[in-house]
Amino acid sequence: MTRRLLAYFLLDTSGSMHGEPIQALNNGFNGLISMLRSDPQAMDSLHVSVITFDKEVKNIVPLTDLASFQPVEIKCPESGPTHTGQALDMLCDLVKADLVKGSTERKGDWKPLLFVFTDGKPSDLPLYRTAITKIKALDFGMIVGCAAGPKAETSFLKELTNEVVRLDTTDVNTLTTFFKWVSSSIEMGSKSQGTGENMVLPPPPGELIIVV
Repeated sequence: MTRRLLAYFLLDTSGSMHGEPIQALNNGFNGLISMLRSDPQAMDSLHVSVITFDKEVKNIVPLTDLASFQPVEIKCPESGPTHTGQALDMLCDLVKADLVKGSTERKGDWKPLLFVFTDGKPSDLPLYRTAITKIKALDFGMIVGCAAGPKAETSFLKELTNEVVRLDTTDVNTLTTFFKWVSSSIEMGSKSQGTGENMVLPPPPGELIIVV
């Protein structure tokens, strides 16, 4: 058994993403999958799961290995709230079910990775904060939060992780750049976990602002 590297993507599909942003998200995300496919190490070990959240939360891509991943069309409603807390809650259940723990007989999966993309703030803040406690207990290898567009609030993502980037816009170019950076983060992550070192994010391109 190859040790798997599980990467979870929580993508905001609330009403404010309607129109160009959701097209840019589709473009960027499917581009990310193509980029990762050119990395033999990712093809070997990476498994991807996608959760979208708006007024409903859906695991639109249950955990799938990179080779079998089919391009997805991410959709969003025209309006409605952002149930980030509910999405994190679902994520906790999925990770508990998906992740193979190590035992004396075999090595378990690598520490999972989590990427949270949002253009707003959680509508279910109390649940969001409870879920954060559960997420922190799961020991992710890396959690990256991305706040995209003028209305995205970084302060809530900072409660979840120290690794937060901000994008000023949600257009195709910016999101493509973001997902390229995610791709190199995952590639560096799979290499650093193999050596047992802590994961370090690659330096971000100019369009990405690291939130300190």
